[in-house]
Amino acid sequence: MNFPIFTQRIAIALGLALLASGAWAAPLTYQLRVDGLSCPFCAYGLEKKLGAVEGVQGLETNIKDGTLVVTMKDGATLDEASARQAVKEAGFSLRTFEPVQSAAQGSPGRQAK
Repeated sequence: MNFPIFTQRIAIALGLALLASGAWAAPLTYQLRVDGLSCPFCAYGLEKKLGAVEGVQGLETNIKDGTLVVTMKDGATLDEASARQAVKEAGFSLRTFEPVQSAAQGSPGRQAK
């Protein structure tokens, strides 16, 4: 057997296996615009409810813009109904729900508890 061809085939197979497993996939990130988000106390209550949603890895809140960026754990997704329910339970209204491409793949924001 030709050793360079064998090595090349092994490298290709290994690369395909890693790609198929999602090893290089960035975590899914969502931007939520929330009505009534105006102070750190509001942000804390909202972060507590959203952080309790299964699969949430981190949260970044921008009080000035009234937005939250939710980063999910690998393989987890957030549906609009779950986000809307968590926001409602915190006493706010969800205005928009948008999936976004993760800008800082290594920085998930504040860790959810």
